[in-house]
Amino acid sequence: MSDKRILYVAGLPRSGSTLMCQLLSTHPEIDCPGHSSPLLHAIGVLRRELSDNDFLLAQLDADFDRTYRRLVRAFHGFVDGWFAESREPWVVDKNRGWLPQVQWLAQLDPDFRMVVCVRELSQIYGSIEAQHERTIFLDFPDHTAHLSRHARAAKGFGPDGVVGAPLRAIESLRDEPAALQERLFYVVYEHLMADPQDVMASLYRWLGLPVAPLDLEDLPVRPHESDSYYRFKYPHETRSRLAPTRRHEVPARIERELRAEFAWFYRLFYPSAGGE
Repeated sequence: MSDKRILYVAGLPRSGSTLMCQLLSTHPEIDCPGHSSPLLHAIGVLRRELSDNDFLLAQLDADFDRTYRRLVRAFHGFVDGWFAESREPWVVDKNRGWLPQVQWLAQLDPDFRMVVCVRELSQIYGSIEAQHERTIFLDFPDHTAHLSRHARAAKGFGPDGVVGAPLRAIESLRDEPAALQERLFYVVYEHLMADPQDVMASLYRWLGLPVAPLDLEDLPVRPHESDSYYRFKYPHETRSRLAPTRRHEVPARIERELRAEFAWFYRLFYPSAGGE
């Protein structure tokens, strides 16, 4: 790998990853464009296609060790080339798809560090529903607008749901070796909003970077990534000043079921009385 360090930003939707990238972009030693990155998809397609390539398979049959070393170097070269124009010593790659790929990532980038953004689950649900009410004449990408609130929550937090899939990937991270888990930095959305200076200072120290104070009244605002791709249900707009977010009212049954089904999440991130 090159001399650049890569900070991967992942986590749950509506949990502050866009804000995290906005704050990271203020550090003079970090190149952070803020958009979700296609890098993971690109190398994933490459791995899948090469794994089915008859010529590569034939070379692996004839000389596995040499051919496999070439394969590994090729992937490293792809990642190096992706960030070649960046001048800062740290670069950011944002994609929640990295969550279930940490085993591969540990070999692809042995020096990786990952920020994992989380948020109280009922408030994720409430944030999504509030945006849906503002855009109710548009369907969700997974076509769930016709469902009831409860059914939509069950779908979204299901094993393949927009929240449920990364949530279960976060749960699975606990199965990884301790040495790998030390490369993960969890950011709780409520903590970030309550004390961004302290959270970011802790993150910078974890990265071995000098602490850079934030001007919360004059944050950089860049063109954000496409919202039409998500049918405007998960907006990525950034603002020049950090403002508190309102608490969403959530049906008691949905909140109760989320706390019961994902008790491990509350024990890990909201240990005080199982919540915030």
